[in-house]
Amino acid sequence: MTGATGKVGGAVLAQLVEAGQRVRALVRDPAKLGEIGGKVEVVKGDLAKPETLDAAFAGVDKAFVLSTGADLPTLVGNAVDAAKKAGAKHIVFLSSSTAAEAYETQIGRWHIEAEAKIKASGLAWTMIQPGAFASNTLSWAGSIKSQGAVFQPTGENKVAPIDPYDIAAVAVKVLISPGHEGKSYVLTGPEALSAAEQVAKISAAIGRPIKFVDVTEDAAREGMVRAGLPEVFIRAILEAHAMVRAGHGGAITTTVEELLGRKARTFDAWLMRHVKAFQ
Repeated sequence: MTGATGKVGGAVLAQLVEAGQRVRALVRDPAKLGEIGGKVEVVKGDLAKPETLDAAFAGVDKAFVLSTGADLPTLVGNAVDAAKKAGAKHIVFLSSSTAAEAYETQIGRWHIEAEAKIKASGLAWTMIQPGAFASNTLSWAGSIKSQGAVFQPTGENKVAPIDPYDIAAVAVKVLISPGHEGKSYVLTGPEALSAAEQVAKISAAIGRPIKFVDVTEDAAREGMVRAGLPEVFIRAILEAHAMVRAGHGGAITTTVEELLGRKARTFDAWLMRHVKAFQ
């Protein structure tokens, strides 16, 4: 698997180990795996460096591929080439719900192109397509602490935030059970919430008032420029905000419950585990 040191990837790794699976993790920095690194096979490498991938994919039956950013199609293409060369049979890709939506965004285009490379490989595939992550709200922690406010140009429109733990649980289900080949699973949380509603929940959890400020797109851009975000990511984030503002982010699926046999975790449940980040 790739992406093992991230939020979703780390949860996938932990749940695979808990399920007794034999796992190999491709990481740039093995030290970041911490204690769990001693429970799995670790290969140092980088999807951006194809020459480092042979050892990671050798003898692998299934590959969980996770990456991000503007280079996503290239990185995924490198993983596909290595997996095919090694004789892997099935690729499970952490994609995005934007790849399944008619509303076009840069993030969607990156994932659509990456998915196309996997589908063209001839290998069996499964696409996991989550919507907004509950953990995206962690990006608000700085302004909550310094200004008691959250600034975002999404108005009153909603998303259905999903707990990254549930995304990982679906990935593990797909990896260790049959019958998921050729399927795309759009994942959401169980309730649609506006940014203001999420802010209100965080406010109640930490016991102090927090304002939600529906800023203009220009003001949001200025904030991201000050934060040092690259232009390509600023454009992608603003497109995602515009999608929500246009009312395209609040659809709810029951896929998590159908696959796992339990209801998807709520934003409140996620917040209880991460409240310290906002205090």
